[in-house]
Amino acid sequence: MRQQINFNVPPYAEKAAEYIQECVRNQKICGDGAYTKKCNEWIEKRTGTAKCLLTTSCTHATELAALLIRVQPGDEVIMPAYTFVSTANAFVLRGAVPVFVDIRPDTMNLDEKLIEDAITERTRAIVPVHYAGVACEMDTIMEIAERHGLAVIEDAAQGIMASYKGKALGTIGDYGCFSFHETKNYSMGEGGALLIRDEKNVEDAEIIREKGTNRSKYYRGQIDKYTWINDGSSYLPSDMNAAYLYAQLEIADQINEARLGIWNRYYRNLEPLAQAGKLELPTIPEGCVHNAHMFYVKTADIRERTAFIDWLKKNNIMSVFHYIPLHTAPAGIRFGRFHGEDRYTTRESERLARLPMYYGLEEETVDEICDKIKEFYA
Repeated sequence: MRQQINFNVPPYAEKAAEYIQECVRNQKICGDGAYTKKCNEWIEKRTGTAKCLLTTSCTHATELAALLIRVQPGDEVIMPAYTFVSTANAFVLRGAVPVFVDIRPDTMNLDEKLIEDAITERTRAIVPVHYAGVACEMDTIMEIAERHGLAVIEDAAQGIMASYKGKALGTIGDYGCFSFHETKNYSMGEGGALLIRDEKNVEDAEIIREKGTNRSKYYRGQIDKYTWINDGSSYLPSDMNAAYLYAQLEIADQINEARLGIWNRYYRNLEPLAQAGKLELPTIPEGCVHNAHMFYVKTADIRERTAFIDWLKKNNIMSVFHYIPLHTAPAGIRFGRFHGEDRYTTRESERLARLPMYYGLEEETVDEICDKIKEFYA
């Protein structure tokens, strides 16, 4: 029997071990060391954001953004229910209410046409989630936010190296949040980043990220001692984690092109099944450049998806579904509410299955997976 094809293999670049050893030799393994700064600068240069601050996770980046917009108890934050729990938790921790609206069936993203009807006098922010590295309709979202005086925090956990109409995801709203979890295109094991669009918000972000102190200004030599300025917490990852990540960022284009090659090979192989109406393939709207974060298919319904995943597993191919919609979860019912009709969120989430996708996945392995999928539908 053939060896199991894993759903995910964390990315690794050869120089990572060398860079981590350098941190150890220099006895600088805490946060905001040389490699943290290199990662921040790389992201700033590639995305055009005013400032990037590496964090311990995308969860913490989102919590940091919630603190920066000063979310208060009773505030409401509009988001899709089809997302990871961290999107909601960042605001629930501040006493805010997640207001879930339905998704678009083509991209699995927040339906921008439903946002305005969900706005109340308590609404504080909109949180678009760029599912699978495919952008939400940001022009419409930004126009609504501006008209109603709302903040926009982009959950771009899956969105690094992707763009919307030429703008990097994470740089369009007031704040953007990246993930560098081991399942992402670029990884530091656990980690994330906060992207800050406007220079005027950088100092507040640095203070909150540094336990409420002005320590960052002290290390830049701008003040002769640092002190407690405001509320905050510790969101700094170890420089060893940053060193692991930076080795991948140095070959980011190589990783991105390889992933796009895998994505395109899946699409070409499975397109005949889609044309025959057996399954559905991902949609990339005009103006969106995706990053091949994942490749998913949609089956007829949840029963077919269960059989599909079981069939692949019997053939040593690991395929998985994704989020259980938050508004159906115990905490979602307790802390949030769904506005409007759930036409697509539950139905589409129950049809979606993700296929193996990682840097280093070989072409012949992709072909083998597709052959087994064709056998399933034969």
